[in-house]
Parts: sequence; structure tokens; C-alpha cells
Amino acid sequence: MAGISQDWEPVVIRKKAPTAAARKDEKAVNAARRAGAEIETVRKSTAGTNKAASSSTTLNTRKLDEDTENLAHEKVPTELKKAIMQARMDKKLTQSQLAQDNNEKPQIIQEYESGKAIPNQQIISKLERALGVKLRGKK
Repeated sequence: MAGISQDWEPVVIRKKAPTAAARKDEKAVNAARRAGAEIETVRKSTAGTNKAASSSTTLNTRKLDEDTENLAHEKVPTELKKAIMQARMDKKLTQSQLAQDNNEKPQIIQEYESGKAIPNQQIISKLERALGVKLRGKK
């Protein structure tokens, strides 16, 4: 047994490997410099730009250009907007007063009367109750 020798090397046990953020930490980089380790810095080509977010827009734009379907939101019908206006004027209310009675913003009443609003059955039913008239189809 004279020719057998043991080679002992230190074993380092860590709970887990340092995260990428910990490796990039300024203290860790300085410690690595002091230890003489090689340090590589790489600048990402898209750093500080929004290229990643806008790179897929060409595909979406092409799909939209090829789409022949005309998509639009449903608007308030002319009969409904005239009925709201007429009922409000019969009650001698302003748009603001009607909106306040319904706990809505005056802008909503204005949009309904101008026909720009997207019809909401809950708002229409509130207006029916406040004005005391049927605004929707014959039920």
C-alpha cells in the first residue's frame, strides 16, 4: 500500500446557484475582477428600444389590410335618439338634469342623443324609467 495516495480537493456546497441578477450585481462583478476572473460584457442590440413590441405589427397590418369585412360598433338608432330627446324636452329637463337623475355623466346622455353611443340596455332602461316612456321596441 505504499504507492496509494489520496488527492483531497475542497468541496463547496451552496444552497442554490446565484441568480442572473446576482451575477450581474456590481459587487459580484468587482469581486470577480479582484479574483482575476474573466468578465464579459455584452450589450443587447435591442436594449432601450421598443423593436420587440413593434416587430410583429407588419403581420397584423397585413391581416387588417387583407380583411374585407367592415367592422363597426352598433350605434344608437335614429328613432331612439329622437325619442330620448323628445321625452326629455316634454319633461323640461336638460341633458345634465336627466344624467343626474340617472346617476350617469351628462356626456352619456349627449352621446345617446347625438347617436354616437354604443347602446347599453341598462342605460336605456334607466332613461325609460326617468322619462316615463318606452324607448325600445314594442314589447
